[in-house]
Parts: sequence; structure tokens; C-alpha cells
Amino acid sequence: MKHLAAYLLLGLGGNTSPSAEDVKGVLSSVGIDADSDRLDKLIKELEGKDLQELIQQGSQKLASVPSGGGGGGGGAAAPAAGGAAGGAAPEEKAPEKEPEKEEESDEDMGFGLFD
Repeated sequence: MKHLAAYLLLGLGGNTSPSAEDVKGVLSSVGIDADSDRLDKLIKELEGKDLQELIQQGSQKLASVPSGGGGGGGGAAAPAAGGAAGGAAPEEKAPEKEPEKEEESDEDMGFGLFD
């Protein structure tokens, strides 16, 4: 991922065909060592391809991927007729905290039934 990010940064900077050395330079400028095998594979895969076109294709693929959880909560229900006049928002009460249950005291002073 770091190799791709550096490659894309170089592309945004105007370098339409970044080399492995260019990517290594970007990574080393922020103290990251490049993995030569992964970098060579990335350069080989992206060689001769238009970055903008690849980003557009990737965006289309991501658009078809379902995301999100099991639905999210719906919006709050509208107040019934006869609500507060003047458009004032109804005051929401903060949920009351339940009193914390005190831990049961160890009445046998740590001695168990079978000790």
C-alpha cells in the first residue's frame, strides 16, 4: 500500500511514469524502506497504464461492493400535532445512569466453602 501511495503521489505531482527509484526516493524521504520485490511487481503492473483511468475503473468496482452494517438507525420520529410552538426544539433528556451495583462483599473473608 505504501508503494502504491508513493506512486500515486508522484503521478499527482506530474510524473506520468514513475520509476522504482522515484518511488524509493519518496518513501526514503519519510523514513520508510521500500520492499524491492513488491515495488518491482507494482511498477510492472502499472507500466504503460493511465493512472486516472485506473482510478476511475477502481471507483466503479468499489461502487458495486456492499458496505455498511445491518442498516443504521432511522431518523427520529416527528413530534405529534400540538408540539412546542415557535419552532423551539423539544428538550431532550439525558438518559439517567443506573446506580452502579456495588460489588458484593466477600462475607467469608476469602474462605471458600471447600477450602
